[in-house]
Amino acid sequence: MSENGAVEGLKQVQESIRRAASDYGRDPSSITLVAVSKTFPAEEIEPVLAAGQRVFGENYVQEAKAKWPALRERFADVELHMIGPLQSNKAREAVELFDVIHTLDRPSLAEALAKEIVRQGKRPRLLVQVNTGEEPQKGGVIPAEVDAFLEACRSKYSLEIAGLMCIPPAEDPPSPHFALLNTIARRHGLAMLSMGMSADFDAAIQLGATHVRVGSAIFGSRPKAE
Repeated sequence: MSENGAVEGLKQVQESIRRAASDYGRDPSSITLVAVSKTFPAEEIEPVLAAGQRVFGENYVQEAKAKWPALRERFADVELHMIGPLQSNKAREAVELFDVIHTLDRPSLAEALAKEIVRQGKRPRLLVQVNTGEEPQKGGVIPAEVDAFLEACRSKYSLEIAGLMCIPPAEDPPSPHFALLNTIARRHGLAMLSMGMSADFDAAIQLGATHVRVGSAIFGSRPKAE
């Protein structure tokens, strides 16, 4: 997509979020758009930054490390979200780079993040990824184990958990998965709900999303990752 196309895509998504919020009786300011910039180079992100977007999502630590420090020198108020699977051995760099990590899903990662948070004195907001469809190929804690995992994060690893994230199975209607995530979050008093992408963020907003992760509707089709 062209630079102007990305800015136009951004405006259309922002308007769609406002419309959905109005339709479902929600305050549009309670919904944060995370513009998913993974695989797009800095020069394609810059027009979206210039248009005022400040919250971005990346899937890979190394890719984010390569492009965002320079962009942040010019746009210091950017909030960067880690939305892809995170290896425990990347915890140090993830805590250095990201303001929010959406994909906490296992004890080894909880332990690694806890150590880095103490070492660096930084506290990125942490979301637990829930595998609502119990898909074996996908990261996330299965719903039956979320309560115990949240308790371990808090008591064993002294982590503050801000919310939950999910990616529904591609072949399923998304709404039951969003409703399940909302139910779990309410049970634990968690305020952040990261759910909904380009194709289904309207349904996610209806069911309580506070953060929607939208890439292709803004930037267009993704270039193939290296």
